[in-house]
Amino acid sequence: MDYKPVKTFSELAIKSLDDFVYGIAPHPVTAKNGMVIGGGTVYPEINFTLPPMTVNESTMPEVRRQYNEMIGGILERAKDLHAPGIIVELELLPPTTIEPKWGVEICKILRDKMYEYEEKYGLKSLLRITPNDTREIERPPFMRRGELLESIFVTFEKCAEVGADILAIETTGGKEVHDEALVTCDIRKAIFALGVLGVRDMRFMWSRIVDIAKRTDSIPGGDTACGFGNTALALAEQSMIPRVFAAVDRVATVPRTLACFEMGAVGPDKDCGYEGPYMKAITGAPIAMEGKTAACAHLSALGNIAACVCDVWSNESVQNVKLLSAPAPVAYMEQLIYDCRLLNEAAADGKEYALKMRDWLANSDSKLDPQAYILRPDVVLEISKELVKEADAFVATKKAAALAVEALKKGAAAGELELPAKEKKWLDIIGSQVDSIPDNWEELWYDLQKSLDLSKWRPEEYDLEVNAAKAVSAG
Repeated sequence: MDYKPVKTFSELAIKSLDDFVYGIAPHPVTAKNGMVIGGGTVYPEINFTLPPMTVNESTMPEVRRQYNEMIGGILERAKDLHAPGIIVELELLPPTTIEPKWGVEICKILRDKMYEYEEKYGLKSLLRITPNDTREIERPPFMRRGELLESIFVTFEKCAEVGADILAIETTGGKEVHDEALVTCDIRKAIFALGVLGVRDMRFMWSRIVDIAKRTDSIPGGDTACGFGNTALALAEQSMIPRVFAAVDRVATVPRTLACFEMGAVGPDKDCGYEGPYMKAITGAPIAMEGKTAACAHLSALGNIAACVCDVWSNESVQNVKLLSAPAPVAYMEQLIYDCRLLNEAAADGKEYALKMRDWLANSDSKLDPQAYILRPDVVLEISKELVKEADAFVATKKAAALAVEALKKGAAAGELELPAKEKKWLDIIGSQVDSIPDNWEELWYDLQKSLDLSKWRPEEYDLEVNAAKAVSAG
């Protein structure tokens, strides 16, 4: 079954570089408590999780205690630091998604305490619920059926019913093939995984999530290519793949992540989607981003530039461990609040100061790493302007990769990007691979069947037939 988009994006929502800045989105999101995301204020979004421990029926009392402790400390610190409002993200662990009642119980613990602080102290807050995409637990995974899938949707609905404001997820459709592509640095397989498998899975999942949001009066926030682009980022940081491959792969995730907005998501999208600036430029939706304050979860070369057009500033996820100052979630809440305070103070002095702050954030990173360079606001707008010309998601994915290669070569030639010789060589290799990809996805699918390990995934879960694709001639 083909899940048709409910909206399309054929032109940019943000056309001018002077309008592409943090805190302001063309289509802000207003929550029931009056908080406006993308309306002029950058809000901190704290993300936290349990320390290493087993989660089961016998440990649930300790799980409840830990979440009570974390949210209490977070809200108290936010109150003491006079935060104008905060967003709390609950990224559920696999056990608390597989067993929806546990996830709902944790959600209610957080939301009740958040309501209490809003009533007592006027501290406004929103709760984002992010169930785990547990489908990949079973190998090869069933993507469109089974108990693991249904538990995700039950978790969404029941958490929204007890007060979750924003619905989000990190879907993994196509990751089976994309992981293989990363190991071999095969951009052809990566583009197939993102532009065919990923897009189809996103449309399927978000048709259901948006429907749940409508029924529960919650906000369909967005998705992220975390399992794709961030996996590439982590491998590049460990020198396991070229940094330019990770950069090109990141831009290639744009049509896939855009699919959730095509199905009705409105933002703010997920913080770990570094492709967020492209979402904002194309859709006008507010975005959540993470950078230097995500070092607790992963290292990157994107610490400052990630903030330059954000509307929500997050820390990824930090475990509830004791630091010298306080539990880690409390310490990270403080860091996020101070980061946002600086951004908002600069903007309060006038748009020119916000733009100057944006440029400082961008320029401090963009020259030193290709993954940062492709997040430069001017580069994002230039690439996005070309991507919206393509109505077909697969063709757009191929084009995204080609445009990323072109932008990186241009940046290196102009002295705007420092690239070692071996990285430049890889750009040529990637560019040649992209040029060899046909414009028809069926032709690529037919060709890739010869090299893909079909025992690791189920093509039928993406409405694909093995050995049935026809090679389409160019004429």
